[in-house]
Amino acid sequence: MADPSSYRPKPGQIPDSPGVYRFRDEHRRVIYVGKAKSLRQRLANYFQDLAGLHPRTRTMVTTAASVEWTVVSTEVEALQLEYSWIKEFDPRFNVKYRDDKSYPYLAVTMNEQYPRVQVMRGHKKKGVRYFGPYAHAWAIRDTVDLLLRVFPVRTCSAGVFKNATRTGRPCLLGYIGKCSAPCVDRISAEEHVELAEEFSDFMAGRTGTYIRRLEKQMMDAAEEMEYERAARLRDDIEALKKAMEKNAVVLADATDADLIAVAEDELEAAVQIFHVRGGRVRGQRGWVTDKVEAVTTADLVEHALQQLYGEETGDSVPKEVLVPALPAPVEPVQEWLTGRRGSNVSLRIPQRGDKKALMETVARNAQQSLVLHKTKRASDLTTRSRALEEIADALDLDSAPLRIECYDISHLQGDDVVASMVVFEDGLARKSEYRRFQIKGFEGQDDVRSMHEVITRRFRRYLAEKEKTGEWVDDSAEPRNGSDAAADGLDNSTNGLDSSLNGLGGPLSGLKDDDGRPKRFAYPPQLVVVDGGQPQVAAARRALDDLGIDDIAVCGLAKRLEEVWLPGDDDPVVLPRTSEGLYLLQRVRDEAHRFAITYQRSKRAKRFRASPLDDVPGLGEARKQALLKHFGSLKKLRSATIDEICEVPGIGRKTAETIAAALAQAAPAAPAVNTATGEIIEEEEPGTPPGSPEEPVAAGAQSERRGQER
Repeated sequence: MADPSSYRPKPGQIPDSPGVYRFRDEHRRVIYVGKAKSLRQRLANYFQDLAGLHPRTRTMVTTAASVEWTVVSTEVEALQLEYSWIKEFDPRFNVKYRDDKSYPYLAVTMNEQYPRVQVMRGHKKKGVRYFGPYAHAWAIRDTVDLLLRVFPVRTCSAGVFKNATRTGRPCLLGYIGKCSAPCVDRISAEEHVELAEEFSDFMAGRTGTYIRRLEKQMMDAAEEMEYERAARLRDDIEALKKAMEKNAVVLADATDADLIAVAEDELEAAVQIFHVRGGRVRGQRGWVTDKVEAVTTADLVEHALQQLYGEETGDSVPKEVLVPALPAPVEPVQEWLTGRRGSNVSLRIPQRGDKKALMETVARNAQQSLVLHKTKRASDLTTRSRALEEIADALDLDSAPLRIECYDISHLQGDDVVASMVVFEDGLARKSEYRRFQIKGFEGQDDVRSMHEVITRRFRRYLAEKEKTGEWVDDSAEPRNGSDAAADGLDNSTNGLDSSLNGLGGPLSGLKDDDGRPKRFAYPPQLVVVDGGQPQVAAARRALDDLGIDDIAVCGLAKRLEEVWLPGDDDPVVLPRTSEGLYLLQRVRDEAHRFAITYQRSKRAKRFRASPLDDVPGLGEARKQALLKHFGSLKKLRSATIDEICEVPGIGRKTAETIAAALAQAAPAAPAVNTATGEIIEEEEPGTPPGSPEEPVAAGAQSERRGQER
């Protein structure tokens, strides 16, 4: 169960405009789709106190791991996009937790003598045309109410229809012109069926031809001076246009097109793409990029086209690509797109109509994406700065610890004891600086001795590098070479240590190898964090003291109560639960634990995968797999005769004799073997490779595993 506050966007990041939002779980699956007149107000309702939420809503927001939204022009656009995405993604919470009912559909009962337009739920019936699903039944009724002026199809129930037929009087809708009243034979059954088919065609998206036909009829009526009929047709057209206020979601005539919009400033640009297939928005994507050089909007469009269609062919490239600006010259790009598709592709700027309106919606989303990116970037920098300041205040440091190193010990019941070192600079993980250690000084399990060994080895290397290049950092001395930034080994930019350490010349230039790469242990941290309490902290401090290093702060983060321990203190430092500093320390500690567990598991798996077949000369991986696949396990292979081993393709008699001899000398293998692949079956879940981008292990998951893997 996730904490909704961990992914809650700030109110200023959410636009106060209509739109559609999607909640996703940790695997990026869409679990809920909703629409709102005001995205800001609606999303705020989900992030209130969990105790005040409906149980279904509480389950949804704690299952979700992220939320995203798409801005549209009107509520009707949001409605159309909402049901399109519900149909496309089939979100689990939309379907299962909506008052125990399915989504409503607009249905036309073409299987009846007098077709009826109505709201339907549940299983679909043969002979009924369905449109939807919609999120709310009232939205269907509003749409139908607008369309009945032009398509006066029957909407009454069977009882009302029979009563009107018996009395010879139509219902109220028949009197006000919103029903053709087939119940009293104003039109025949055949004419009413034709009217219902026209209604269905309009709802299916074939709107352009019908509206153009009405417009022509209106003009003809005006020319013939039938002004009342022309006015009625004009009102019909306006009603239809109002009913189909969904230009940003559905294009007439089942258009296939990609629409690309760009929002930019002097430093960055946001690109947003809507993929329209069959007249409906089927996908959306976008990204934000730095403008590292002077580029125009047309240049950005050309780059976007290359990224979108560089590896696409055939129907993946649409017939139309609508852009805000054309690359210059446009012909080569258009020819390239045509070659990718295999037929002509139209690359143009929409000038009018529904495509231009949809382009405006895409542009609004691009602008919103750029604003959100800048807001997050500024917020992240501010948050990280506040976290570092809180840590400095809590630990009584002279300055904010811009470089933090964290160490963790991992083992499985005393075997394969390893340690990890992770590095955070300016509050961000710097994975290229991560290091891992095997404990070599002793056998068995002793976290305190292991921590002392690791800290000693790491900072002995630091002192060795420092000795080669001369004294380069002395916090208590005057800056060397007259440069404060160089002497401190850091600057005030958002890159933290990067700009000073990567500069040419100066007192830090000697910290690089001949190929220009930084030396592995050359940079000292301002703070060392160890995973553990007083014993681990004391061991780390003792290791530094033994090496004569007294200008690096040490602390430990104990798991039980998330207490921060300092060397020599009997009482821990307790940071508030809402502290950004505590959150940063937890992230650092959890990342160190994840990296250590990953390395420890990889060593254990490598040891378990050892096989007696590895010692057979000339037996490669392919033939080993063939043997294991043929016999199913090492146990069965060990009991096989030489003639049976020879039955395996690629295994000759001499090789079979060698295999039999090797297996006879080897002790029986304890682990079970997968009969399909020949790999050892482990009870523990295998870890990810070292250096993988896996997120830090959650606090709850960590505590459950530590009993086995410490």
